[in-house]
Amino acid sequence: MAYRKLGRTNKHRKSMLANLTRDLIINERIETTETRAKEVRKFVDKMITYGKDGSLVSRRKALAFLHNDNEAVKKVFDDLAKRYATRNGGYTRILKLTERRGDAALMVILELVEGDAV
Repeated sequence: MAYRKLGRTNKHRKSMLANLTRDLIINERIETTETRAKEVRKFVDKMITYGKDGSLVSRRKALAFLHNDNEAVKKVFDDLAKRYATRNGGYTRILKLTERRGDAALMVILELVEGDAV
């Protein structure tokens, strides 16, 4: 499923990535470490692609990944799919911040980009 193990067991990693994906979809901006952001980006792109497809199968796949969070899935299928209808990928942006004080991990802001591609 994921390329990086992120120092977690398989179940913990999948749950963490699903929760970060859900948070990004709902808030449209999160602050996390660079390695987590690079992994989450893949799943956010997949969820928005499901939303653009709009089929019942895609909705069920999104619900299964996002732990049956109807609010997040509704936002993907109703809002984000329309916003990115003409865009072919590249729905997220990573902005680098400073290093975290405790372990010097590079912190970043992961956010959804605005609508149409330039």
